Amino acid sequence: MSPSNPPKSDVVLTHPDRLYWPDEGVTKQGLAEYYAAVWPFIAPYLVNRPLALLRLPDGIKGHQRFFQKHAWKGMNAHIGEIADPEETDGEELLCIGDFDGLMALVQSAVLEIHPWGTTTYHWERPDTITMDLDPGEDVAWSAVISAALDVKARLEARGLAAFVKTSGGKGLHVVTPLAPKAGWAAVKDFAHSLAESMSADAPERYLSTATKAKRGGHIYIDYLRNGRGNTAVAAYSTRARPGAPVSMPIDWTESNEISGAAAFTLANVPQRLETRPSDPWRDFFDAAAPLE
Repeated sequence: MSPSNPPKSDVVLTHPDRLYWPDEGVTKQGLAEYYAAVWPFIAPYLVNRPLALLRLPDGIKGHQRFFQKHAWKGMNAHIGEIADPEETDGEELLCIGDFDGLMALVQSAVLEIHPWGTTTYHWERPDTITMDLDPGEDVAWSAVISAALDVKARLEARGLAAFVKTSGGKGLHVVTPLAPKAGWAAVKDFAHSLAESMSADAPERYLSTATKAKRGGHIYIDYLRNGRGNTAVAAYSTRARPGAPVSMPIDWTESNEISGAAAFTLANVPQRLETRPSDPWRDFFDAAAPLE
């Protein structure tokens, strides 16, 4: 699964030894090498998609933290700008078109990449649904896996495929590839109804609204990633958290072997890429079906 020829980039990394995750010893150069290794796998989830970026110029222990949806002063030329067709007078959004664009994000201290669920080729027709399973403090990891399998069964009953990844935070993301036919409102309504049906069927386990006081012991089924302009962390993106975790695509068959949402990190991902025979999401977009 590891590419034998890492891509080359024209982007010059200044201060390559700058520590982005100090406790883990992960530098800017280390982050660049990680993204070079996963470029063939991460590219379809980043390229030509509007992006929201979490930038931490001084690393995860620094005080500077910018959630960036628009250009900033001195932005690298390899990071593109694109006008939102609905916001003709507004600021342009950010996107990348190639590996140089990803290296420009590394140079810019982008430690999390959050794409829209669509590409710039079909702005108003999403090509993914993301159901974010966010467990309360005292929820067992096995219950999060069960919830993900529940989401999978409900999606498959509707003729849709379901793929799973760790969030790199607390939970799991169940992600569905869509043929880009339905609009934003229909896709968000579908995700909302899925969350509500789970909450109605098992109110002792699931919540479909974040505002309820009783988060403890429950898994919040967050469907709000699926509105126009909303984002979810990309598959293979790093997270700006202790341990240098990665949001990692996994195979359903290995979900029971994984210790938690932050099990995959910049330290252990390279070995995973070398030992796994194939990318667990290799068929992701081939499995796309329209939302009926």
